[in-house]
Amino acid sequence: MKKAIQLLGMFSIVLFVSCSGSDGFDGRDGVDGLDGEVIVGETYEIDNIDFSASSNVVRFTFPQEIVNGDAVLVYRLEEIVDDLDVWEPLPTATIFFDGGGYLQYRFNYTIGDVDIIVESDDLTLADDEFMLNQIFRIIVVPSDLISSIDTSDINFVMAELGLDKNNIQTIDTNIQN
Repeated sequence: MKKAIQLLGMFSIVLFVSCSGSDGFDGRDGVDGLDGEVIVGETYEIDNIDFSASSNVVRFTFPQEIVNGDAVLVYRLEEIVDDLDVWEPLPTATIFFDGGGYLQYRFNYTIGDVDIIVESDDLTLADDEFMLNQIFRIIVVPSDLISSIDTSDINFVMAELGLDKNNIQTIDTNIQN
């Protein structure tokens, strides 16, 4: 038994020594690896979305499939105040109408597309401000980052991804539903 433990100890030492690698180009132990991959998000802005009582879903197809596991966030331009855009993350809080009824925007996605959906108990009660000429932003967030960022603030998300207005791909769809 004592000999078996000694052999195991010697084998372990040989294993650790053989795995140390050669000196790298920078003088440190081990072989230099490849540079890491740059994490990049994508941002799309979709203008002129018109919903109707008979068609409450708009589908946006990504120009290329996103990476399986990445997260998709969707924001709706709620209003403009003092020349500043106010973006609301979907799903929105439920909007209740004075005369009764409600409305809510939500979305679902695959690696190939996003469906933006407006729901209501009666879409005919929704004013044009909620149904016509809607603007949405879709942000694809790499899975490595999604748990570390505050997704309720579109400006924070874009800053964390290193994106600004120049990185937004605007799509004027003129979709009439």
